[in-house]
Amino acid sequence: MRACFAILGLPLVALLHGTAMAQDAKSGYVYLDAETQAMQDDEFANPGMLTVERGEKLFREAGQNGQSCADCHGNDGERLSKSAIARYPVFDPLLKRPVTLQERINICWEDRMDNIPYVYDCTDLVALETFVRHLAKGEPVNVDVNGALRTYFEAGKSLYNTRFGQINLACVHCHDDHAGQYLRGQRLSQGQSNGFPEYRMGSGKVTSLHGRFSECFRAFRAEPFEAGSSEYINLEIYLHARGNGLPIETPAVRY
Repeated sequence: MRACFAILGLPLVALLHGTAMAQDAKSGYVYLDAETQAMQDDEFANPGMLTVERGEKLFREAGQNGQSCADCHGNDGERLSKSAIARYPVFDPLLKRPVTLQERINICWEDRMDNIPYVYDCTDLVALETFVRHLAKGEPVNVDVNGALRTYFEAGKSLYNTRFGQINLACVHCHDDHAGQYLRGQRLSQGQSNGFPEYRMGSGKVTSLHGRFSECFRAFRAEPFEAGSSEYINLEIYLHARGNGLPIETPAVRY
């Protein structure tokens, strides 16, 4: 039986070779106008909080064996470690592969509660992820890629720099080369992941990080990878590590 959120205590990784350093990384929040920043900051005005509330409800619901997430982690998730949440994705030595926060929740959902596991990125699983990550709001992102995750980090970095689709663009072109400039009236950010899952004003819903990857691939006129695929998990590892030191903002509000 796997232990929920069982993570080795690791020091904060302040600097990572080949990634954006904490002092250089800028959250997408700084690229927002004052009105949208105010919307994100006010929990009563932030539309993403509806998804947090949905996740909180699921967190407290009993599974097939009568157990709930709250039975292990506290009614409000108060027994979950904020610093452990901020370390995801992590390398799971039992599974011998990286595990995202969404996957860890799904593992617990199945192993601890005898529920049928969710499909990766489905609405309810994203709601649970949003609730759990919101518990660590303000905690600095701290993904350690100096050990077992390094190979996956490098694969994600390679994907980030690979051109895709009919438009022949890579993530790096928008989010490194032209961050701060405007594209079709929208200011490009560094593409940091510290706010995910986040509320997208364009779609009017909360979007997971993998969901946002797919939106970008479609914008490139490229075939997206599947949510939960090894490619997207590698890219998630790279983006989180690239933004180490940025505070978690879930649910962020973005255009």
